[in-house]
Amino acid sequence: MTGALQDAGVLAAAGGGVAVLLAGDPRHRAVAQLAAPVLCLAALATVVGSTVSDELRRRGAELAVAAVVGLAALVALAVLLRRRPAAFPLLAVAALPFRVPVAVGGTDANLLLPLYVVIAAGVLAYAFERLRRPATGPAWWEADGDRRLRHVEIALAVVVGLYALQALYSRDLETAVKNVCFFYVPFAVLFRLLAEVRWSRRLLVPCLGLIVGLTLIFVAVGFVEFATGRLLISNAKVTEANDLKPYFRVNSTFFDPNIYGRWLAMTMTLLAAVLVWTRRSRDLPLIAAALAVMWAGLVISLSQSSFAALLAGLAVLAALRWRPWPVIAAGVAAVVAGALVVAVAPGALNLHARSASALNRATSGRVDLITGAAQMARDRPVWGFGSGSFAPVYRARNHVRSTRVAAVSHTIPLTIAAEQGIVGEASYLYLLAVALVLLFAGLRAPPGDPSTHVARVAVAAAFCGLLLHTWIYAAFLEDPLTWALLAVAAGLRAASNGGPQPGYGFATEAEMSGVPRPVT
Repeated sequence: MTGALQDAGVLAAAGGGVAVLLAGDPRHRAVAQLAAPVLCLAALATVVGSTVSDELRRRGAELAVAAVVGLAALVALAVLLRRRPAAFPLLAVAALPFRVPVAVGGTDANLLLPLYVVIAAGVLAYAFERLRRPATGPAWWEADGDRRLRHVEIALAVVVGLYALQALYSRDLETAVKNVCFFYVPFAVLFRLLAEVRWSRRLLVPCLGLIVGLTLIFVAVGFVEFATGRLLISNAKVTEANDLKPYFRVNSTFFDPNIYGRWLAMTMTLLAAVLVWTRRSRDLPLIAAALAVMWAGLVISLSQSSFAALLAGLAVLAALRWRPWPVIAAGVAAVVAGALVVAVAPGALNLHARSASALNRATSGRVDLITGAAQMARDRPVWGFGSGSFAPVYRARNHVRSTRVAAVSHTIPLTIAAEQGIVGEASYLYLLAVALVLLFAGLRAPPGDPSTHVARVAVAAAFCGLLLHTWIYAAFLEDPLTWALLAVAAGLRAASNGGPQPGYGFATEAEMSGVPRPVT
């Protein structure tokens, strides 16, 4: 009975996310955004229901008071966003990196609770705005003929819906439910809200300043960790590695050094775009100093995947700022040189190609994980083993009993192939194709508004770096950065095209001057 409830719950929750992504009428989208969180909570109740019941019996009065206070704060925040819509993207940006450890279904999870609060308040403000007004016509992407955002919405809806369907035969349905309810559906709502922001220099500059300011704080925390030899947020695997190996990795306010490094790489890419396009010479020393500090923070994270993500982002910036062919040639030369070093002198990199176990140790177990994922994909090539099933299937097939041993492929395409087969891989590739078109279409054309153009370039480069990071580490749609970058790219594209755009953000010049805005 519990399995049937979880099946129904994950399908209903994913259906809410799909409705959010596909609804064209603003009122329908508002209703879908209100329903989606409720459906997610209902689905999660099928997973953590017993834990919640125990907590209610033990601390019912305290939880009731906390719920009332939280609801009041949420309504107050929604009222603020209704009166000052431009606060939504700023609050969303501020909440993106903060995770709070929470016990869910007997396991500990680091959840983006501050971001969930901002999303919920945004949903209430959006619903109040949309449900009290009649529909004004087709969405902006239908009005101006640019359907690139719609293709991304459809691709995201396909990925979310397919993930839920393939969870029905998964060996770990609970993980699939958590992924849908904690990540895919809430981030789909975030994507839709951010995609309707009216981006302008007046909003872009404060958002970038907020990101840079937060990142410098995170780096300062990392410096303190490195100096004291103690992590602010404990991570058993990182602590064990720090005790056994001659180096010390920091994770700052992030649980994982690689997620911390991913944030640093994204911020540095955004800031580097401003550096190479700025015409204000007095800003150059400040930007260069901030990049130097962030680089030092990235070095002590020792996140190789984040170094690669930063290099990918910078390569995209160089190709867009100057010419692509020299960048491509340099990239090919670097790959060939690396391959030659591995083939001719593997000992220089502590790699012993003739010893599989030594190679596996040198890559922190990645070889075994990649091999296991490839074998899973080979054995069930079409449908895979089911969404969220990689860890239990990998452990069972490879007789891994210790929970301290990693059971994540660290390569998103391989994880998808193992869990969802060719069907899931096709939906993933379709999403990448339409996302890259949205990000890069028209970027080499003469810019209209310079600020919007630089922002589009920066977002495209940051997304490419993030994409590479997911191929080396993990977490693609499970990371809100993916959804946020795509949403900002959609909003910036609308701004650069001069198309009317509903939603949050600063008013247009016509609205500020009292001229009625065009019907959209």
